[in-house]
Amino acid sequence: MNYDVIIVGAGASGLMAAIAAARQGSSVLVIEHKDKAGKKILATGNGKCNFTNLIQIPECYRSNDSAFPMKVLSCFDESKTIQFFEELGIYPKNRNGYLYPNSEQASSIVQVLMLECERLKVEFHYNETVKSIQKPYYTVYTEHTIYEEKLPSGKKKKGTGRAPITIEKRKYLSKKIILATGGCASPQLGSDGSGFILAKSFGHTIIKPLPALVQLKASETYLSTISGVRLSASVRLKVNNKQISKEEGEVIFTDYGISGIPVLQISRFAAKALDQGEKVVIELDFLPELTTDTFYQMVKKRIKQNSIKTTEELLLGIINHKLAYIIVKAAGLDPVQNAGVLNDNDVKKIVHLSKTFRMNIIDTNSFEQAQVCAGGVSTAEINENTLESKLSGGLYLAGELIDVDGTCGGYNLQWAWSSGYVAGTSAGKKLK
Repeated sequence: MNYDVIIVGAGASGLMAAIAAARQGSSVLVIEHKDKAGKKILATGNGKCNFTNLIQIPECYRSNDSAFPMKVLSCFDESKTIQFFEELGIYPKNRNGYLYPNSEQASSIVQVLMLECERLKVEFHYNETVKSIQKPYYTVYTEHTIYEEKLPSGKKKKGTGRAPITIEKRKYLSKKIILATGGCASPQLGSDGSGFILAKSFGHTIIKPLPALVQLKASETYLSTISGVRLSASVRLKVNNKQISKEEGEVIFTDYGISGIPVLQISRFAAKALDQGEKVVIELDFLPELTTDTFYQMVKKRIKQNSIKTTEELLLGIINHKLAYIIVKAAGLDPVQNAGVLNDNDVKKIVHLSKTFRMNIIDTNSFEQAQVCAGGVSTAEINENTLESKLSGGLYLAGELIDVDGTCGGYNLQWAWSSGYVAGTSAGKKLK
């Protein structure tokens, strides 16, 4: 079977690429190894799908080449994304710059994309894995898995059940190939790293994929005591005692370490440093709105007014009581002793630990928990204007497969839309 464009992967970038290529008049086949398209889209924004953000600045995207993402986004930015989805029927809801479909259903995004693909006669093959792609005139070898599914009557039929009953080998020919397989994050939703193997087969350099937008593991023994505690804090990431990144917002302590949006935002840098064997520490300021001196004077005043309170009770109403206990213990003080006996040095210890609470980071959670993958195909080997491979003409790359990852807030989906559109439009143009 011959096609103008074959796209590997039916995620966000793959679906956008399919639409863009088909709008150029090309015949398009999308090959997806899962049983349906857009599985990862359905999981975004807690099922509500934060599909873009009105604030688009370079700091929202990470890559070994920091200029590359914005060059691609300039071809299809957030305003064009909004217009694209409005034309498909999505009415956007603006929440402080974070845009969602007004239905607050991620399924709405998938449905309008699939309806447009249907209108453009894009062909989809599900439960099909690309095993290899070879030249000349790109030959795609796949394995299509046929499953056995039980009917309510108890009879069996061929369908999409769990038990495979046969694997059918297939072969396709195409003028252009778009790899939009995703990275390694959330393999249960389809991103299993297979795209890196395909890209590598054409000589592409793969910058080591690592989990990003992921929770961090710590070595402290008190974690079970404060597991479940949520509070706002300033989060500073230090690598070999040098501050690398800083975020602020709600953090969540767990029995293995720490989570929350500020932690997810800095996790990429933590993963990179840990992979290189460097010492990684998080410093938390539980009172970022107060200077150290202001908080010191507040504690001194509390001691004077409430000298009969215990040392632990001294922080009541300021810091979560479970965390206050840990702070007092870390200061080498007795939580139940009378606060009136604290000397100036004791107060300084409490203040310092409340403003500079350190956690030793030893690992990240796995790709199964990660929202995105840091690393991927080197941007140095990809044309920034077309996303065509510099190593193999007619091969294009899009989405998370490329060494670009965004912060929380719709940026990874915006990258998928932008890169998918550029790759699809470029690949879809008919050869003269």
